[in-house]
Parts: sequence; C-alpha cells; structure tokens
Amino acid sequence: MARTGLRKNEISRTANIVLHIVFVLAVAAILAPFFLLVTVSFTDNSTLVQEGYRFIPSQWSTEAYEFLFSNPRLVMDAYGVTILVTVVGTLGHVFLSALVGYALTKTRMPGHSFFTFFVFFTMLFNGGLVATYIINTQLLGFQNRFRGLILPLMFNVWHVLILRTYFATSIPDSIEESAKIDGANDLRIFFQIVLPLAKPVLATIALFAALIYWNDWFQSLLYITNERMYSLQFVMLQTLRQIEMMERLLAMGASGDVIDRLRDLPDEAVRFAMVIVGIGPIVLAYPFFQRYFVKGVTIGALKG
Repeated sequence: MARTGLRKNEISRTANIVLHIVFVLAVAAILAPFFLLVTVSFTDNSTLVQEGYRFIPSQWSTEAYEFLFSNPRLVMDAYGVTILVTVVGTLGHVFLSALVGYALTKTRMPGHSFFTFFVFFTMLFNGGLVATYIINTQLLGFQNRFRGLILPLMFNVWHVLILRTYFATSIPDSIEESAKIDGANDLRIFFQIVLPLAKPVLATIALFAALIYWNDWFQSLLYITNERMYSLQFVMLQTLRQIEMMERLLAMGASGDVIDRLRDLPDEAVRFAMVIVGIGPIVLAYPFFQRYFVKGVTIGALKG
C-alpha cells in the first residue's frame, strides 16, 4: 500500500537528498582548505613562488619539513613538553573549574556572596603583567619549572560561569536531595552524581582547555629559558622569527656563504609545514570529545 503522508518529524525523500547534498558540500568546503594546507607544505618552494598555491603541485618536496626537523631533538622535546602540559593542565583546569562552579551554585554556603564577587572581579581586573611576572618568578618559582606552564592557565572565569550555569539549570535539585536523604555528603554527591551527569559540559570545557594549553607560547616566553622545556608553539614561533630575520638580511643585500645558503630557504612552504606540525595531535582530541556533544545525560534521570 502506497504511503499517502509523512509521519511527525519526518521529511520527504527529496528534502532528505537535498540536505545530504548540502551537508556533503559543507564538509567539502571545510576540508578543502586543510587539504590545500597539506599539499602546499609538500610543494617545492620555487614552484610555490612561481605557480602559487595549488591542490596538486607540479613538483613535490619535503624540504620544508627537513628544515623544521633540522634539529629533531628540539622538536621532539617540544612535543613531549606540550603533550605533558596539555594533559596535566587540562585535567587540573576541568577539575578546578568544576569545583568552583559547583560551589557557586550553593547560595546557602557561608561567604557565597564574597566568593562570587571575588571570582567575577578577577574577570574584569588583574594585577598586570609586571606584578604577575615578579610574583610568579620571585615568590612562586615558576622559572624553568613545568608549573610555570600549567598553573597560570589553570583557572578561567568564563569556564567557571559555563559550569555554574550548567550545574544550576541542568541538574535537578531533586537528585541531590534524594542523595542527601540516602546519607550522601556534598563531596560524594559532587563526585558520584554531579560530575557523571555533567559529562557533556565537562568534555566541552576540557576541549577548550586543551586548545588553550596546546596553543600557548606566551608562558614559555615569560618563564622558560631552558630550550628542552620549550613548548611546541614557542619553538614554531622562534622558527618563524628566524625566517623573518633571514628574509630581512636578504632584503638588505647582505652577502657571504651563510647568506647564499639562505637564498634556498623554503620560507613559504615552511610556514604551512609549521601549521601541520603544530596542529597534529590536537586534531585527534576532537573525535574523543565529539560523542559527548550529542547526548543529553540528564534525560530520563528522573522518573515520573
């Protein structure tokens, strides 16, 4: 028997096909620049200067990556430092933000108004870079220490506000009340009930924090002088500055054996290779967090 109508929330076959085509085109538009980025990084530099950016270059080359990895120990050390700082910092960032955000939802907590004002105040004002640097180096000993790369970024007021709003609006009070009736204290409720129910927002904050730590270079600039503790982004920044300095020397008409070798520097391709090297492992984090964005954990938590 032929179907004469559509069920509720069902779309027609034609509309379904059109939507699939639109989404395929959208994905292609997103992936095309990334594919171009990869191909340009493997393009011969002279070919790149003559022909411009192409999806399929006429001459391939790995000279950009050979230049970047001319000191492989420096790059590998930077990768290790960045991965360690990102993992430890993200875990600490999420845990601290969740603790503060959950505490701010308890309006009956002693000193609630003071702590709320204190958190909001730091969002608008800070002690300034000079005072922060002096305290962190002279008092807290951040110089050439991993805590100098982790602790300055471990607290973000905006993330605390996101978690506070989620805890206050998405987790029913009746769940906590039921747990208290069963004898659970605040810590047990937080770790065994609140955090499991807040996985989607925690995963989102973790992704934000991971991106902040992974892309940070400023803390290395401030507190690190030991090159074995440089972050990956700081190493990439140093490489970019070296390229710019070499280009200035060439533009000034400098001469010599070193300058002659610099004329063959793959300056254009290196910039694209730096992006590929810099975003590598962090791209793998997206599939892990993606599954938490599409499900609502509190649905069905309460039964009528």
